[in-house]
Amino acid sequence: MLRTPIKHCKNCGAAVLYRLPDDDDTKERAVCTVCHTIHYENPLNVVGTVPYWGNKILLCKRNIEPRFGKWTLPAGFMELFETLAEGAARETLEEAGAQFEMEDIFSILNVARVGQVHMFYLARLLSDTFSPGFETIEARLFAEEEIPWDEIAFRTVKATLEHYFADRRAGQFSFHAIDIV
Repeated sequence: MLRTPIKHCKNCGAAVLYRLPDDDDTKERAVCTVCHTIHYENPLNVVGTVPYWGNKILLCKRNIEPRFGKWTLPAGFMELFETLAEGAARETLEEAGAQFEMEDIFSILNVARVGQVHMFYLARLLSDTFSPGFETIEARLFAEEEIPWDEIAFRTVKATLEHYFADRRAGQFSFHAIDIV
């Protein structure tokens, strides 16, 4: 993955240099040339849910880029000061306006090439009525055979849906850790 290098210190605004810090670190980091602050670059967390109603899954048609007009599970970037579950619930409310009960974490997908980790919880819908927010064109329930597989926005969503339906057919849900390459 090509990353945009850090150019200035977030603490004092001075220029940074990429070098091995003096603390026995094994990786080059952006180190401030003035205050010597070490700036760590970490992956972004994406959190969401797999909302289900009987044998159907709730998908949202995206009203934003990337992947405008494609279908996805309700998910988005985790905010500071919220837990994984709180972020997943917030995204589900914002994107689908769904009423639901959070269940267990279902999948963690590592997308190292873009510096992201995606995490999805199962969520039992309490109603089949939705009120999508501005990021969503349409929120709709799909049975497995109705899923628009060629119109799924992200590989992480496709993999999570594939595991969900496989587990459903097997009659038992498991936790899935997946690397997306």
